[in-house]
Amino acid sequence: MTLTASERARYQRHLALTEIGAAGQEKLKAARVLVVGAGGLGSPAALYLAAAGCGTVGLVDCDRVELSNLQRQVLFDSSGIARSKAEAGRERLASLNPEIRVLAHALELKAANVCAVFEDYDLVLDGTDRLSTRYLVNDACVILGLPLVSAAIHRFEGQVMTYVPGGGPCYRCVFPQAPEGGVANCAQAGVLGVLPGVLGTLQATEAIKLITGVGEPLTGRLLTYDALEMRFHEFRVARRPDCAVCGDAPTITEPRDPAALPTAAGPAVRRLTAAALHELLRDARAPAPRLVDVREVYEFSAGHLDGSINIPLGELPERLAEIAPHEAPVFICRSGGRSLAACELALRAGVAAPANLDGGLLAWAAEVDPELNVA
Repeated sequence: MTLTASERARYQRHLALTEIGAAGQEKLKAARVLVVGAGGLGSPAALYLAAAGCGTVGLVDCDRVELSNLQRQVLFDSSGIARSKAEAGRERLASLNPEIRVLAHALELKAANVCAVFEDYDLVLDGTDRLSTRYLVNDACVILGLPLVSAAIHRFEGQVMTYVPGGGPCYRCVFPQAPEGGVANCAQAGVLGVLPGVLGTLQATEAIKLITGVGEPLTGRLLTYDALEMRFHEFRVARRPDCAVCGDAPTITEPRDPAALPTAAGPAVRRLTAAALHELLRDARAPAPRLVDVREVYEFSAGHLDGSINIPLGELPERLAEIAPHEAPVFICRSGGRSLAACELALRAGVAAPANLDGGLLAWAAEVDPELNVA
């Protein structure tokens, strides 16, 4: 697709990049990108994709704008309250860049419609806050052979990874299927308003890289971000030959609604507040739970709970055997994000009833022991 004079003026900064140039911008113009979830993650991702000149941007969201959304969902303003997110988002993106086509899908994704929606696009970004929808999106992308950039946020931490057909693990390879409600959503756990802006922008970056063919995508790598520490961590992840959807002998060959999806063996991730864990540790009648601190060694050395062992998250897949004999281990990190990922990894490995310390050691220091040094 040849660029018009107006487009050349609009995208001049891209054209000045030798890695992108006119050829890359023409690829962006031809691209069809679907953003699932026009919320905290989808808002910045969609804005930057529209600004970058992605020729077709689709928005999937069945919700309406609420006042509480405006703390982080920068696609909307106060005038949009009570409007359809998909429609209000479409108008905002079209106003930002009238050179592109923006499509609104004001619907709830289900097994019956997901393929019909996805088949008109060549790349998907997942910014949903529901685990069931996240697995549905992943499975549909694998089945249709579509690249997927998936992100998630929790309180002060987030994660992002990219799936490329035939090029690495899918979301289901890395995380087990967990029953809905096993992980608190933003309304329950809270979220730092700027956090989804960081992760959504990373999603847009990955999409632009995939479209233009520049750089190395996050394939086979899980990138995590801790806003309180202002640190990124990267973990290598591998495709599982026994994965139910992208494995060597897949058992999921068509999208299924959440109720029909297999769930992880054993209980869902349990959530413990700092006060609840404190009471548990003080109860002399019950055996003390195994405390597993998944922070880095230097963080653990600065301060930790008595009796806890240190297994950094990046080492956990290889060291799960140290935990497997213990029932109901409690995973701990600084603010609760890394330990939540550890719980999901433990579930996949069959560890019984793992628990996450909600709010991490920051919550422990605030509610139980202010003398604890949290690095």
